[in-house]
Amino acid sequence: MFDSLSEKLQGIISKTRGNELTQENMQEALREIRRALLEADVNLRVVKSFISSIKDKAEGEKVLEGVDPSQQLIKIVHDELVNLLGKEQKPLDFSGNPSLIMVLGLQGSGKTTSSAKLAVKLKKDGRKPLLVACDVYRPAAISQLQTLGSEIENEVFTIKDSVDVQHIVQSAIDYAKQSGFDTLILDTAGRLQIDTDMMAELLLIDRIFHPAEKLLVIDAMTGQESVNVAENFDAQLGLTGLILTKLDGDSRGGSALSVSYCTGKPIKLTGTGEKLNALEDFYPERMATRILGMGDIVSLVERAQEVFDEKQARELEEKMSKNNFSYNDFLKMQKQMQAFGSMGNLLGMIPGLNIGKDDRDKISHEGDKQFKKMEVFISSMTPEERENPDLMNTSRKKRIAKGCGMDYVEVNAFVKQFEQMRLMMKGMSDMKGMFGKMGNSMPDLSNMGNLGGLGGFNGKLGKHAMNKAMKMMRKFK
Repeated sequence: MFDSLSEKLQGIISKTRGNELTQENMQEALREIRRALLEADVNLRVVKSFISSIKDKAEGEKVLEGVDPSQQLIKIVHDELVNLLGKEQKPLDFSGNPSLIMVLGLQGSGKTTSSAKLAVKLKKDGRKPLLVACDVYRPAAISQLQTLGSEIENEVFTIKDSVDVQHIVQSAIDYAKQSGFDTLILDTAGRLQIDTDMMAELLLIDRIFHPAEKLLVIDAMTGQESVNVAENFDAQLGLTGLILTKLDGDSRGGSALSVSYCTGKPIKLTGTGEKLNALEDFYPERMATRILGMGDIVSLVERAQEVFDEKQARELEEKMSKNNFSYNDFLKMQKQMQAFGSMGNLLGMIPGLNIGKDDRDKISHEGDKQFKKMEVFISSMTPEERENPDLMNTSRKKRIAKGCGMDYVEVNAFVKQFEQMRLMMKGMSDMKGMFGKMGNSMPDLSNMGNLGGLGGFNGKLGKHAMNKAMKMMRKFK
């Protein structure tokens, strides 16, 4: 989301030169920063406060010996971005038995989907959530929540044909106590715009049941209007926090920089993708470093620890070392990488990589395309061929080509690339190359940049990106 703003800020800061941060060499930089923020749809009063704080801290500040003025300016801008985004991470409040979390928002903000994503996250954190369908006015709302609940294998509490939300919540609390649920996620009713009836109902729930959390779902792609919505909800309900969705989108991102500052409420969670596991705790410090092109190595490591299966990784390590790596094993490894998220997001977390959004998108798109082709290719094999790559010969490759609708030349290229990968992996005993901090939690991918179509990194751009990424990751062992 912040790619355009990030590129502009990095370019502006890199121009700062001199022995001291003075009014002269700061004036142009501040003017350009102001313009970049306004173009990113950041609220005007936020921009004024941000620029004023930077100016006060930067003017006349002595540059430390050996530190470039632009680096010192990065530190100042970074600290102000952290303040703008809420200063520090604020965890969810789980007081109460059971704990109640009200999920609020207008229609279309992603409220119901965010409720399901929150249930996934809470289960992963060891809690037992119950989804409660409180949107009794929109016909599809309850069925949507039930569908999502089924998909994530989480129970959804409803009372058929009831429009008494107070009764629904009280009944859900009683049921939760009987059934051992420790957290209720209330998917409340939304409207196309804030109205008296909607707010009266929400106020009733708030005053009777005193939820520990009142989280407003904000679509990060709605721009300035999101600030107005957040301020209205907060004025009447007293929000405890915000859920910012669609942070993986292509909008200018100004609302993400404005909404917390304008309401004084912390962004507690962010939606970073369409998958139901794509809801993460929000860390102002990490977001600031990413905006300034400094990467986010902590989130990268945490995500890898979460995604990669240690037992499966050990099994793959043993197979690689014995040259028994099969096409089935390749699919398992690729699916683990897919669970990590898009390659574009992955590259964006690696500090110092300096690859633009367009190039990251190209790499990510090519990787997805090549993996889908490889999946179709492997699906056209017999079970024996998938498990024993040594069986592959000319006649088998021709048969597979017909079965998967590819040219023989392309199938032959896939087979050759796979064999090159097997040779590369032969004798590999250390699988910690990419993420040393994670022990044996994932395979060594340090040579993925040379795998052509298999890794989805065709051409010089992909190889350069992956090889540079691997070098950066080794620094964090």
